[in-house]
Amino acid sequence: MEKRKGFTLIELLVVIAMIAVLASAVFVVLGPARKKSRDAKRRADFKQINTAMEVCYNETSCAGDDQYPVPGSGANALSAIGNIIVAVPRDPVDTSPYQYTWTAGATSFYCLYTKAESLTDTWFCASNKGVFSKESAGYTPSNDDCCGVDLDQ
Repeated sequence: MEKRKGFTLIELLVVIAMIAVLASAVFVVLGPARKKSRDAKRRADFKQINTAMEVCYNETSCAGDDQYPVPGSGANALSAIGNIIVAVPRDPVDTSPYQYTWTAGATSFYCLYTKAESLTDTWFCASNKGVFSKESAGYTPSNDDCCGVDLDQ
């Protein structure tokens, strides 16, 4: 009898099953790290947007004399900030509640928020007061509490 070289079907299936088990374990371990990295991107985006809004406030060619660009209210309502940011960043997930959402604004302030993915009941906020987070259960951000706008600033 001649001996054949190679693997049997059973051996191949066992190896594939072992690889699948190991891969699923890696995905489970990396899930929280992905959420944290998306939250880090959200914070960085909010700092970038906050800086651009403040620069725009001081440039008469951007939005006028001492005023912010006026976004509509809702998700992704502002597409550009003058010529400072030609395309305002979007949330890495970009589905509700993970969207960069603007509240109804005026030229004297702005308020932008999104929900954190890796932290329970936490929201990231950006306004003329700066960039920060707020933790609260059963919460919907608003101009007064999440963004803490200062109409006199």
